[in-house]
Amino acid sequence: MKELSEVLKDWEAVIGLEIHTELTTLDTKMFCGCKIGHDDEPNTNVCPVCLGLPGALPVPNERAIEYIVKAGLATNCEIQKHSMFYRKHYFYPDMAKNFQTTQGPVAFAMHGRLDLEVTGRGAAERPECAFGDAEAESLASASANAVGLSTAMSRDLPEGMASGAGSSVKPDHAGAVSTMIQNDPVPEEAAEGATSALAGMSGYDTANLAVPVRHEDGSYTVPIRILRIHMEEDAAKMVHVGGEEGRIGGAAESLIDYNRCGTPLIELVTEPDLRTPEEARLFMEKLRRIFLTLGISDCSMEKGSMRCDGNVSLRRRGSSKLGTKTELKNLNSFKALHDGLAYEICRQAEVLEEGGEIYQETRHWESSRKRTVVMRTKETADDYRLFPDPDLAPFDLSDAFIEHCRAEIPELPDAKRDRYERDFGIKRADAEQIAGDPETAAFFEAAAGAVAAGKEAQTVANLIVNELPAHLRAAGCTLAESGLEPAQVASLAKLLASDAISSNQGHEVFEAMAQSGDDPEKIVDERGMRQVSDTGALQAYVDEVLANCPDQAQQYRDGNQKVLGFLVGQCMRASKGQGNPKLFNELLRQALS
Repeated sequence: MKELSEVLKDWEAVIGLEIHTELTTLDTKMFCGCKIGHDDEPNTNVCPVCLGLPGALPVPNERAIEYIVKAGLATNCEIQKHSMFYRKHYFYPDMAKNFQTTQGPVAFAMHGRLDLEVTGRGAAERPECAFGDAEAESLASASANAVGLSTAMSRDLPEGMASGAGSSVKPDHAGAVSTMIQNDPVPEEAAEGATSALAGMSGYDTANLAVPVRHEDGSYTVPIRILRIHMEEDAAKMVHVGGEEGRIGGAAESLIDYNRCGTPLIELVTEPDLRTPEEARLFMEKLRRIFLTLGISDCSMEKGSMRCDGNVSLRRRGSSKLGTKTELKNLNSFKALHDGLAYEICRQAEVLEEGGEIYQETRHWESSRKRTVVMRTKETADDYRLFPDPDLAPFDLSDAFIEHCRAEIPELPDAKRDRYERDFGIKRADAEQIAGDPETAAFFEAAAGAVAAGKEAQTVANLIVNELPAHLRAAGCTLAESGLEPAQVASLAKLLASDAISSNQGHEVFEAMAQSGDDPEKIVDERGMRQVSDTGALQAYVDEVLANCPDQAQQYRDGNQKVLGFLVGQCMRASKGQGNPKLFNELLRQALS
């Protein structure tokens, strides 16, 4: 197959994501009081509702509704005050009642947007021909011509026409937020709101679409629109015993753990605005940082509480007709998302260029073999036989409820990143990485608050971005379990920023303080690690080394710059490791000039 860079010059990849996130920080499931605990013994957190037993009636989890509203507000979505739950039918052992309770055409949150900053080698994936005026036409035609479950629902399931029991969420007399069920027809204004929400699913004004712009350094910012974030329940966990890579193919037997069944799950669906695997990876990374900050999920991709389906199709550059899409199912790492999409783009290009046909199907990414394989033919809305759930009343969210959710949203990662860059003077890339994890961000702020902005704060950031993750991985513990204190990191940062110790010594001191709990100053003094920075004392070592290494000195004068490293090493050896290598470098250059 051709390389991705070569394929994307002739073909445009149209990519959309469906990102599923379990609300794991809740105590109970979506429609019953069972505990959320995937690590418990199999099938211990179940009840008649989870197992779909006859006569079992669901009761919505109000806190879960708060979480999805927060997710919508944090991703710049419009919160839909009126929405309903539907039954999505399919026959598979992971859903005992043979239907999944999900939302219909109008979700709790719709029509949002996140902006991605694409830099470095990742920015090079998008070719130059994918910028400019034609990009707005590309975005509009991709959205208007996309065929998927959402557009089918908006056509066949006019939610605004539904009627029956309604639901409103509003403050009670004590000021708390509660859900009140009322047996009234859907108000006319609610039906109009639903129609307005559905109208956004097709027909885009190309003149108003924001498009990516390439900057001088090769980076670019690309806006990615969000179609919807809807609420549903997760399925049970299937464990395939004996199959390759834990898949059903070749398995000797399949086991079902219903502990996960009924866990509140939100699904975010993007518009088909993504054009490269790198953009898809960055979008999911950014969303994960937002959800972690909101505290609605642990977002563990290893445990499956956050996973992604990637939809991709190809069309010739300049074409407005969409190709047939395939779906990569249950991608559970950022690397799998990127590599799976990259492979599928190249595979489709090869098939099309050889005169073959792409089929609408669901495919699985085999990471060990670096390929995608067919799982099943893709279902359509008709296959799911969607209709409003008769056991669940429609929802009407009050303004007070929405504002209550808004008030609980903390400072989001982008705002935090910009503040760190502005107030502490650290690099933007480091600020973004630190701001994305609430625990790490709190640790950084405590440490950086004890040092000066600029060099010392950047040194704190370096330690947290580089040394801290490496230590936690090696120790097999979390930051909270490590025993490290922000004051220790601040003290070490001051030693490094003042050149009292070298960066190599800094690594040694970090490990020592992590193991002993001692202050870095004490460790450095006990081990005699402070660097000598007296130029007078260091000059004597420089003169000694140059006298003993005349050949290397001449090589440097003849233009061999690399030999300077050897001479610095000899100076460090002569000073028994106590000389400042930066000063040795400067003194050697002066002496040899």
